[in-house]
Amino acid sequence: MSSIEDRALIKTNFKFPGQTNFYRGKVRDVYTISDQLVMVASDRISSFDHVLPRPIPYKGQVLNQIAAHFLSATAEEVPNWVIAHPDPNVTVGHACTPYQVEMVIRGYCTGHAWRTYRDGHRVLCGVKLPEGMRENDAFPMPIITPATKAEEGHDEDISREEIIAQGIIPEAEYAQLEAYTRKLFEIGTRMAAKRGLILVDTKYEFGKKDGKIYLIDEIHTPDSSRYFYQDGYAERQAAGERQQQLSKEFVREWLMDNGFQGKEGQQMPEMPDTFVETVSERYIELYEILTGKKFEKADTENIQTRIEKHILAYLA
Repeated sequence: MSSIEDRALIKTNFKFPGQTNFYRGKVRDVYTISDQLVMVASDRISSFDHVLPRPIPYKGQVLNQIAAHFLSATAEEVPNWVIAHPDPNVTVGHACTPYQVEMVIRGYCTGHAWRTYRDGHRVLCGVKLPEGMRENDAFPMPIITPATKAEEGHDEDISREEIIAQGIIPEAEYAQLEAYTRKLFEIGTRMAAKRGLILVDTKYEFGKKDGKIYLIDEIHTPDSSRYFYQDGYAERQAAGERQQQLSKEFVREWLMDNGFQGKEGQQMPEMPDTFVETVSERYIELYEILTGKKFEKADTENIQTRIEKHILAYLA
């Protein structure tokens, strides 16, 4: 059997006709060709703001196809950037000018919201939080807690008032982003419920092209969203137990168990083959639970060649 690295897409360095720009993110390689973006989802995995040294086979395909599933399901309500999916790992869409703010929406007092609350704060991004909440309790209604997009390191919390006062986004456009964010979260919540899941929190990114606002990047994937299992949620809350999550949290937990939280001086642990294969299987399971579809593994024998061929055929 070929090695994990041979079967995975670690990075691409294509040169396409008409290509004007290339950007490598933590997970995606992005090519600008004319007024379109060609986004290739690699099998890289990041945690604690670090890209891990080993790739996860099929992870890129899983993320790309989960995002495609939800982008297609929400397109009539919220315009998005997608034009085509020429390959299981690739999305082609409109090149938009991104807003420098991520729209984070939270239905539950979990993660960053809970840590803020636990530390005694009752305002998050300008939003007042009710008294008497416990970890993983539902907010009376979902709250929007925007974050500025950092080129490196952690994103920073910011309030609606600060965004408008600092001229980061004009008020009318920001109101539209809020309306789109609530609509997407509402659809995502309904779709999750049909799969026996609770959409806990997520983030959306938006951009603008020719005066029109588009949803860009990915949505409702395990990399951008947190889900709880609906079954047993109320019982676990009542008993003060941890909630069962459907996310990549298990990777973070493995890293922490092996002494790594992304802090200075910490050594990144090497993931053994058995764990990498387990993570791959978990991602495939995530796809099937979230979409209700059977995962069809794409051919990974010559993954670079396959992707390049499909993109060139699309461009032609």
